[in-house]
Amino acid sequence: MSVKSLRQTVQGLLPSVVPVRFVAEDGTPVARQPADYAEPPVQALVEAWRQMVLGRRFDTQATALTKQGRLAVYPSSRGQEACQIGAVLALRPEDWLFPTYRDSVALVTRGIDPLEVLTLLRGDWHCGYDPAATRVAPQCTPLATQVLHATGVAESLRRAGGDGVALALVGDGATSEGDFHEALNFAAVFRAPVVFFVQNNKYAISVPLARQTAAPSLAYKGIGYGVRSEQVDGNDLVAVLAVLTAAVEHARAGHGPVLVEAHTYRMDAHTNADDATRYREDDEVDRWRAADPVARLETYLRGRGALTDEDVAAVTMEAEARAAELRAGMNTESVADPLELFDHVYAEPTPQLREQRALLAAELAEEPASPALPTQEN
Repeated sequence: MSVKSLRQTVQGLLPSVVPVRFVAEDGTPVARQPADYAEPPVQALVEAWRQMVLGRRFDTQATALTKQGRLAVYPSSRGQEACQIGAVLALRPEDWLFPTYRDSVALVTRGIDPLEVLTLLRGDWHCGYDPAATRVAPQCTPLATQVLHATGVAESLRRAGGDGVALALVGDGATSEGDFHEALNFAAVFRAPVVFFVQNNKYAISVPLARQTAAPSLAYKGIGYGVRSEQVDGNDLVAVLAVLTAAVEHARAGHGPVLVEAHTYRMDAHTNADDATRYREDDEVDRWRAADPVARLETYLRGRGALTDEDVAAVTMEAEARAAELRAGMNTESVADPLELFDHVYAEPTPQLREQRALLAAELAEEPASPALPTQEN
């Protein structure tokens, strides 16, 4: 390869020097629009705003359910709605989504029943929905393991001759895991149609980004593997949707994987069991609150005459109605069968599992049924 060709190759991999942005924090268009990306149609942005409002209300309701004891734990994504919704809207129904434990809003936006989304966090099942039917992998609690799965599925789609794409949602902490680097390397070598979308919310639980990497940004982690990379303002839905749409189409066209880093912020604690005041200051949270992705997009759409007070009121009512449905569904006690512990361990149960199942069944037959727990209203 000549020096000129090598230089062109490297330039084609490099992310923008500053994150791609269309809309400023105050909801006004930036002075210089990105030249490499097309702004999504206004109707697509209105639908994205609607999904963000619905998603935030779901998120606040799920957080409240943890305080009632209806959920064992809930990792809020408040402040990351532009990333969650942008990722889903950039995909086709036949594409695959690989979420983390924090991406419940993305699953709801994908069309999965909120009760099924919360099944894992309620402690009923490892996954409450059908991954094959929804093209959504089970939510992943271990860091970065889902990126290997996403890469494998993407490679299988490529070998099958279709044009499907896999998109893996990743947190900044996962980029420090070996699985993340193995997935990037494999995807680049085999040109697997996968998009790695890193939601950099600045903290891996309590570990700040500066303690994880000295790179200019996480987007640069793709360069060494030959992966096209980009960085985007993760609180600007217009930019997120524009960049991810381009990344997905790049992968779909057979040009190989893409790594996109979104600069965003987790407004709430890591989970309801975390005390974020121990490792970050209130002033920092307030600065990011001024860049709220939902308010930013609403202001932008109002400025373009695409959103009215009536529109906002209607979507707010829709969000409240969905929250009420979620509360009602969560107030219904689920029936757990302890014998399900032995289901799906192996395709064919081993003799040992059959023996253990029989022993547990015998014990359960001797025990009286437990009384039902009282329901709660909110």
